[in-house]
Amino acid sequence: MELRQVRCFVTVAQEMALGRAADLLGTEQPALRREIGLLERELRAELFDRSAHQVRLTAAGERFLPEARALLAAEARARAVVAGPHAARTRTLRVGTGTGLGAHLDRVGEALAGLAPHLTLELIAAPARERLERVADRDLDAAFVRGEPDGAGRDGLRFVPLWQDPLVAALPAHHPVAASPGTVALADLAGLPLVLTERRTHHALFDLVVSACHDAGFAPVPGPRTGSLDDTLAAIRAAGPGEALWTVVYASHAHRLNTPEVRFLPFRNPGMELTAYLAVPRADPPAGLDLLLRACAPTGGREVF
Repeated sequence: MELRQVRCFVTVAQEMALGRAADLLGTEQPALRREIGLLERELRAELFDRSAHQVRLTAAGERFLPEARALLAAEARARAVVAGPHAARTRTLRVGTGTGLGAHLDRVGEALAGLAPHLTLELIAAPARERLERVADRDLDAAFVRGEPDGAGRDGLRFVPLWQDPLVAALPAHHPVAASPGTVALADLAGLPLVLTERRTHHALFDLVVSACHDAGFAPVPGPRTGSLDDTLAAIRAAGPGEALWTVVYASHAHRLNTPEVRFLPFRNPGMELTAYLAVPRADPPAGLDLLLRACAPTGGREVF
């Protein structure tokens, strides 16, 4: 097993797109596929599901991912020990991310490059709870999250508000509600099953959507459980005229989804948005974190630390 192969695997798992992963690694997609294939043969296990239309980890891939990240973290620590005082000239910030932050991350990365060319971002995709645990354990320098976590996820962390992330409704393009002129009211979706993440996975999003439905005069009809947003959108696309489903998607992510069979509509209801935060260690923040926070600010100039 070679670290190059492990890095290829982690990058594909993080980006969930071969093209973007190849761009980040400075290689071509066929070469990237070869590296993944060599790693799978070494491990005697398939790490990605080739039958899916989207890049998706197998159960073996899910189990291997945290270990692969640990290998790359160990490599970085070893390099830092050898680099010694020269390492102070450059700095890599390891930052946790989640679904739908792409447009924001593009802006933040561009702003950070202008503010601090010596700083680089290593973006690590992981579930929200895992991101927070890894910041608390100092395995990550910071993490983007939407909505403040409950008490169990706050120990030793500060949450710096960054921006508001509006939600939009995702529903079948053929549904009559999708023909509305640009926006949708929650009450118009009252009869349709809602596919929503479980509360234990993202309590802020769950509570916001369910409370907004109640304020609109109805309790949402629970839809089928799905494993990911890709699965949810596939279920929405496949639903027949009398079996329509709906879900919510961050507007910043909806702009990047190429799904003609699904219509994304802003809500007319007020308050359908979550605050995005940067979770950082409460004590001894890593060097360079102040510059990252300045890059996150809409003006690129807010001082936080």
